[in-house]
Amino acid sequence: EVQLVESGGGLVQAGGSLRLSCAASGFTFDDYRIGWFRQAPGKEREGVSSIRSSGGTTYYADSVKGRFTISSDNAKNTVYLQMNSLKPEDTAVYYCAADGLYLVPRTYKYWGQGTQVTVSS
Repeated sequence: EVQLVESGGGLVQAGGSLRLSCAASGFTFDDYRIGWFRQAPGKEREGVSSIRSSGGTTYYADSVKGRFTISSDNAKNTVYLQMNSLKPEDTAVYYCAADGLYLVPRTYKYWGQGTQVTVSS
């Protein structure tokens, strides 16, 4: 059974940092692209960043380029999202997903439960 478990969310002031973790199990970590997505109240889910640990292009949404960094630790089957210079507009529930394309949410097959990130001004 594929499982994705996010952690690391919380409340932070604007300009601060958080690191999200996505622990994956139930599949061969190298096989799938893993992405981070977010959904703010009243808005559609949007792609933030994605990576394939076996190589290939890493993608970032324009809104987070230069501030967020995605990385993977194959030994721990974990993908991280380092978020720096956070802004109030980054407030959302952040989801980890696996087995999809680029940053397109509808293409991803497996999803975690999400972790709340709140950035205060």
